[in-house]
Amino acid sequence: MAQTEQGYFAVWATDRPGALERRTRVREEHRQRLRRASEHGIRVLHGGPTLGAQDQHMNGTLLIVQAATLEAVQRFVDGDPYMREGVYESVVIRPWVWGLGRPPE
Repeated sequence: MAQTEQGYFAVWATDRPGALERRTRVREEHRQRLRRASEHGIRVLHGGPTLGAQDQHMNGTLLIVQAATLEAVQRFVDGDPYMREGVYESVVIRPWVWGLGRPPE
């Protein structure tokens, strides 16, 4: 992908067991970073927390973003408060193709 092209990426992060208190403590800082994603060359198109099937507690994050490279997305995720505070146990970032619906304008 050329540096000027923008591609879509899915970001799926899973919380460490017992991380809910840490997640809650830095959640607003995390949300502010997502709102300022354009400062990092990232456009957040969709996102929100994943929930436990039984308890409905937040246990991860799913984002659809637009960026020039996977590496740019990785840098953005690496700087997230949830990463700094050890909330995430694992993060998977994959190129993604918009198959159904329409991307936001």
